[in-house]
Amino acid sequence: MEHELHAPPGARRKKRRRGRGDASGRGSYSGRGQKGQKSRTGGGVLRKFEGGQLPLVKRMSHIGGFTNPFRVEYVPVNLERLAELEAGVQVTPQSLAQAGIIKGRDLLVKVLGRGELRQPLHVSAHKFSQSARQKIEAVGGTAQEL
Repeated sequence: MEHELHAPPGARRKKRRRGRGDASGRGSYSGRGQKGQKSRTGGGVLRKFEGGQLPLVKRMSHIGGFTNPFRVEYVPVNLERLAELEAGVQVTPQSLAQAGIIKGRDLLVKVLGRGELRQPLHVSAHKFSQSARQKIEAVGGTAQEL
């Protein structure tokens, strides 16, 4: 029966409680020995501590780089991908996601100018490169920023 399942004997052992009196067998120094840095509270030595030498974390902090929290990421879509769509179609980030050109519906889209358009399209995106805007309007389409 499902409700009678239990761990085999010896599989679940009680946690060893240190520092709970001499009678427990783990009292007094709690298995840390006497005095010294490693016997103190907090485990003694910090993981990054290097014996007074300037720690690696501080010496090589410049390698970590900087992440701009205000960066705005755009998904690039080239005109050669839009050329696959039929003429006169309304192109939006949602329609691009449905067509499988971009992965998510709520992503910010920037249309770039690589490739050529042969049919007019009504493109709505968050950003356009200059060349993309010119090529879309040259074939009679519209480029609208969201």
